[in-house]
Amino acid sequence: MDLGIRGRRALVTGASKGLGHGCAEALAEAGVDLVIAARGAEALEAAASALREAHGVEVVAVAADLVTVEGQARVLEAAEGADILVTNVGGPPPGQWRDWGREEFQRALDANMLAPIALMQALLPGMCDRGWGRVVNITSTSVKAPIATLGLSNAARTGLTGYVAGTARAVARFGVTINNLLPGSHDTDRIRSLDEIAMKRDGATKEELVARRLATIPAGRMGTPEEFGAMCAFLCSVHAGYIVGQNIALDGGSTNLTL
Repeated sequence: MDLGIRGRRALVTGASKGLGHGCAEALAEAGVDLVIAARGAEALEAAASALREAHGVEVVAVAADLVTVEGQARVLEAAEGADILVTNVGGPPPGQWRDWGREEFQRALDANMLAPIALMQALLPGMCDRGWGRVVNITSTSVKAPIATLGLSNAARTGLTGYVAGTARAVARFGVTINNLLPGSHDTDRIRSLDEIAMKRDGATKEELVARRLATIPAGRMGTPEEFGAMCAFLCSVHAGYIVGQNIALDGGSTNLTL
């Protein structure tokens, strides 16, 4: 399927690896020029080089911390006039409800709610003026079904979801859509780091943790960054203009909800 976005320009954050890179790869394959951002300069430059070589698109790499005002400004300067925004900011550490105070919640809100909102507020006016735009936020299935050990993420990402619910409907008339993608368990560094923490906390082996996780996924496997990216690219396409303010779970069926 031709996604109809060849020649468009996208900002993808957290794009050096994992789900963000999967989204960048799928957009590049569709002919979209990219500005990609992440904190680690070396991994980011390697990703940019690979994307240029594989797809022949323009790729600008900006190493920056998107949680800071300075980092946001650097990335937005490079991405001025972008037609597509994909936000992806790493989640806060796991823990228990009694572990978190105001400082921990503030860090989570800055990263997983306020940073994506800042990027949207900067780029949405231009999209509306031009009469076309796409925003996809990578959040979590925890906004539908909270995860006990990820309370910081539950709270911050649900706040972002509430913001999107109203804003998406305010900009849709201008040809701009905003939607959220909710990953379940995917084969990424984030899952591996959570496994390392759980192994130390519970004394479980890696094999036991993998078996437990797969038992909760009706598809019987974890997702891949490539299939996640394909869904992201579709939401950014000309075919998705009637999808507004939705929260789409890519979780192999593991979020056990009727709606």
